[in-house]
Amino acid sequence: MFCPRAGQCGLVQLPDLLFAIFGVGALLAGILPRVLERRPLSMPIVFLGLGAALFALPLGLPEADPLAHPALTEHLTEICVIVALMGAGLKIDRPLDRRRWSSTWRLLGIAMPVTIAAVALLGWWWAGLVPAAALLLGGALAPTDPVLASDVQVGEPTDEEDSEDEVRFALTSEAGLNDGLAFPFVYAAIAMATAAVTHESWLGEWALKDVLYKIVVGAVGGLLIGRLLGRLFFRARNKKLRLAHHSEGFLALAATFLAYGLVEVAGGYGFLAVFVAARGIRSAQRSHEYHQVLHDFAEQIERLLTVLLLLLLGGAAVGGLLSALTWEAALIGLALVFVIRPVAAFLSLRGAPGHPAEHWVIACFGIRGIGTFYYLAYAMGHATFPGVDVVWATAAFVVLVSVVLHGVAVTPVMRLLDRYNERSRTPEERHAQ
Repeated sequence: MFCPRAGQCGLVQLPDLLFAIFGVGALLAGILPRVLERRPLSMPIVFLGLGAALFALPLGLPEADPLAHPALTEHLTEICVIVALMGAGLKIDRPLDRRRWSSTWRLLGIAMPVTIAAVALLGWWWAGLVPAAALLLGGALAPTDPVLASDVQVGEPTDEEDSEDEVRFALTSEAGLNDGLAFPFVYAAIAMATAAVTHESWLGEWALKDVLYKIVVGAVGGLLIGRLLGRLFFRARNKKLRLAHHSEGFLALAATFLAYGLVEVAGGYGFLAVFVAARGIRSAQRSHEYHQVLHDFAEQIERLLTVLLLLLLGGAAVGGLLSALTWEAALIGLALVFVIRPVAAFLSLRGAPGHPAEHWVIACFGIRGIGTFYYLAYAMGHATFPGVDVVWATAAFVVLVSVVLHGVAVTPVMRLLDRYNERSRTPEERHAQ
């Protein structure tokens, strides 16, 4: 998040030290998922702690301050999120369907708006934020994270359409879609902040452009690009152009940037387009092994970017990012993690597939992360928000609490849930497995 400044660390050149730190981080990113497997500790927790420790030492490291460098923060987080969205879209086995995705639609259509409204109301009434800043806080904290929530998401692509359990499927699909669908609320906050200065009406244009037009362009554009790429990868008339036969994983980045860039140029939501494009590629030839190649490459790039951002977030936390946090704002953050999201999501899932225990796990593991920082940085570049330092501090506090709490709890909770589901299966279902 954040801007390097030229200098030296004693006799050691700063760029050399940064190369060494990132090299160690990349090595740990390859080792830790295997070492920490089935342990109540996640990789994000380790890198947050490592980042805090490194930036607390007198090494002369670059400043980690997202408020001072919103443009750099925006683009670093933007790249990480869109790569994660491609990976999430590729690894979901369940075909897109209104009924089979009912948990997802409930979380997006009910739980997310309720969560935004509750956080915004508390931010205005309890923390004293102006309405635009309060809405920005609610919109930025609304999306669950496709980057930091890998421990509660579906695994790698398989040949079976219904191989995922409801918890992992719902959390993965929700994270894939809500990063784009939270954007209208962030635009509403930007419009409110701008209108406070210009005194112009904004609601009608917002509804038509930022809600209707951008969502339609994002969804339709992503679908068309995904279908065209899927046809090119798997069914091109010229065999030399059937790129799936060459098993080149870097084309996951090509698909990601193409979908995101073209839809953003057209004025749509690129986050939404990337996830939909991934689903379009997956539907072109659902069981082909090339999906595994694309997913693995996207996941590896995502993991490297995550290492960088978590180190910087740890550094920002010890560098003063939380200094503007008030106790009222901290209570709002805790209310979001422990009350607002769990209750809103659980109630929204009434009547959805799965049993109550699964619904509670889905509701409680709405992990906040990198997308939140993208929205805040983006909004800072488009409007002025009074109290933005409190908004940033609150968001950072929520992400830190979420990463630590969910990182510790996810392994034992998911293990218990898997055992419960195994005991609940009939003998015929166990034999089929």
